[in-house]
Amino acid sequence: MLHEAIGVLNSGSASIKFALFAVDGELSPALKGQIEGIYTKPHFISKSSTGVKDEHFWNEGTKLGHLDATEYLLAYLRNQLADVQLLGVGHRVVHGGVVFTHPVRVDRNVLSALEKLIPLAPLHQPYNLAPMYLALDRVPQLPQIACFDTQFHATAPEVAQMFAIPSELQEEGVRRYGFHGLSYEYISSLMPQVDPAAAEGKTIVLHLGNGASMCAMASGRSVATTMGFTAADGLVMGTRCGAIDPGALLYLMDQRGMNARAIEKLIYHESGLLGVSGLSSDMRTLLNSDQPRAKLAVDLFVYRIHREMGSLAASLKGLDAIVFTGGIGENSPVIRERICGDAAWLGVELDSEANHAGNRRISAKGSRVAAWVIPTNEELMIAQHTLRILQAAPHRFSAEHFAPAA
Repeated sequence: MLHEAIGVLNSGSASIKFALFAVDGELSPALKGQIEGIYTKPHFISKSSTGVKDEHFWNEGTKLGHLDATEYLLAYLRNQLADVQLLGVGHRVVHGGVVFTHPVRVDRNVLSALEKLIPLAPLHQPYNLAPMYLALDRVPQLPQIACFDTQFHATAPEVAQMFAIPSELQEEGVRRYGFHGLSYEYISSLMPQVDPAAAEGKTIVLHLGNGASMCAMASGRSVATTMGFTAADGLVMGTRCGAIDPGALLYLMDQRGMNARAIEKLIYHESGLLGVSGLSSDMRTLLNSDQPRAKLAVDLFVYRIHREMGSLAASLKGLDAIVFTGGIGENSPVIRERICGDAAWLGVELDSEANHAGNRRISAKGSRVAAWVIPTNEELMIAQHTLRILQAAPHRFSAEHFAPAA
């Protein structure tokens, strides 16, 4: 029976994911789920270790919104936690700026500071903060911990965090931050057990999904990453363009009359795999298509990874291992095969049979550079941070505190 638990909320622009971890010496998954399509066709699902536990559909066209979606989750969790002491809830926050380089306990002052970072991540930050505000109003006794996607990259050398712009702009926060840090931190935490030599050496981790980036790690610490000031930089993504000459954006403003919001829509929602293919942002759809532009989109996706692989290897001055994670990285042997083929010059030799069998190690026995597939778990990373912060001051919080405020 679940007696003590840590909760995790990961609120995005169109969905809110949640997880519960039992606390019994170590954290173990007890329940997870999400409400997706909260502004279009809301769908709730929760799963335990034995499969689907609960599911609910709203009518198509229902715009549930973040407030009502969070209220629904609080009510659901209140029912699930009838005999459970909830120690606290951890939240994923995309941007911590230059101030928040470690997880922090949430209060009004912290939320006010995080609101000031909204211009740095306008499509993510407001949604990350919304459940925190609601929980602070409804259940103020509940400890909340904010964990940041940018925090892992704070260890990168100063030159790796700089743009060649006037220093006053750098001091104002216009710099390279990097993202997907919680995913990279989780992979880094596993490497000593998976590949001790690589954990102490030089590794490139590829977080490939609808959002995609790569990170160069030396002894488990970030030294360079492909995303920069925003999560639109670097690799080709589902609907995001990745690296683009800033002069091209100036051209669109001058010649097409596009304003900031039109540019934002272009680079975040209309580009990437979707924009190039004109078909889909889903890699599975593109790989199954015989349309020339679908093939071109896949080719560009792989090419940009190949380019960045060389750059990151140069930043490390060598390479001991590469790791695939994220939805595409974990589930697409075809993409992994192409990437490893392009990385042969770096010393990667693929074991094709292991790759297609879904093995953890997919490099050949004699490969100078090891290649691994490791599923990421950002929710567990957040739960670990939350438990660590709360252990110094244990807090007992029972289900009746979930009762709505009068």
